[in-house]
Amino acid sequence: QVQLVESGGGLVQPGGALRLSCAASGIIGSINTMGWYRQAPGKQRELVASITSIGSTNYADSVKGRFTISGDNAKKTVYLQMNSLKPEDTAVYSCKVDLNWAHYWGQGTQVTVSS
Repeated sequence: QVQLVESGGGLVQPGGALRLSCAASGIIGSINTMGWYRQAPGKQRELVASITSIGSTNYADSVKGRFTISGDNAKKTVYLQMNSLKPEDTAVYSCKVDLNWAHYWGQGTQVTVSS
């Protein structure tokens, strides 16, 4: 019954920007951490950015300074603002929510950075 609905992916030119969102539903109580991961073809999935319920953030070195993660505890929604996008940012981006007793994944949204 838990569902994560992602949106905002698409095709963008290098240097462009996208804003991803992930809304969690069916969760009773608080969420410890929400984050964004990405996986490019032939590569391992990696953490892009995460945010805790108290606002602590963590970023991959490759996106620091370009991406910003934010969250809305009341809406149980997390956002990822991606600026100055590069071709190497191309990947499937997936939302993950961590609870005290379980974790859940969204379906993933494709981000393609290409001219």
